Amino acid sequence: MVLFNATTKELTAKIVYYGPGLCGKTTNLQFIYDSLPHDGRGKMLSLATQTDRTLFFDFLPIEIGTIRGMKTRIQLYTVPGQVFYDATRKLVLRGADGVVFVADSQAHALDSNKESFQNLIENLREQGVELEHIPHVIQWNKRDTPTALPVDLLEREVNLFKAPTFESSAVQGEGVRDTLTGIARLVLKQLTEKYGGEPSEQDLSLPSAPPNAATKAPAHPLEVEELSTQEMLEETEEIEDLSDAETQPPHHSVVEVPVVLDRSLFTGDGPVEIKLKLYLK
Repeated sequence: MVLFNATTKELTAKIVYYGPGLCGKTTNLQFIYDSLPHDGRGKMLSLATQTDRTLFFDFLPIEIGTIRGMKTRIQLYTVPGQVFYDATRKLVLRGADGVVFVADSQAHALDSNKESFQNLIENLREQGVELEHIPHVIQWNKRDTPTALPVDLLEREVNLFKAPTFESSAVQGEGVRDTLTGIARLVLKQLTEKYGGEPSEQDLSLPSAPPNAATKAPAHPLEVEELSTQEMLEETEEIEDLSDAETQPPHHSVVEVPVVLDRSLFTGDGPVEIKLKLYLK
């Protein structure tokens, strides 16, 4: 659900990168963050283990122009790929305006892709949303690997709703920008149809990368906060408690999750106020 801020004349749409573990979701956001101009990107937060598996989500707001006089901002998230963190997936997915499903093209990952795509459908359905009715695209990642399956086979097995697809190698940065542009166009098109007016081509274009932007995702582009195994278990239990609560968090409160997971960022009781200060100012 898009968020409107009448004071700042901004509307904010939420796009979630979904997919199985190690498919390249975080790599996508790392490359996007590194290639966008500084004035068109926000601060990126990454919480990961030493094996680079995203545990919670990455958060990256991107400004991409205006719709009917309102500045448009897109917030990018990834979900954890591991099945164990399904409750976290549901929380991050709540209120999504668009979804990028990142599929691992390698032959051994076909079943994982199909299971994750079905999990996406089911988690949205629990929230009263059908995937076929919201903007979504599929990225066939790791096309540069020797065991990459033919695209037509992946289309038959995974792309159940004939969504637009993009071939990519996220570690090289190939296809990453095209994927983001594709989902941004779909989301903005839906917003303009819903709220009136037509976006211009400029509105549907992403900011250009600076001339000296890297063409390959950097090996260590971000500061990563690591959690111990015990801390991960404790924080996952908190996420499970949140997902089972009688009242689910509102759309924008998904942004609060990383702060809950890092107790060092706040003291005392009242994390909601502090989380809002950090991410929604």
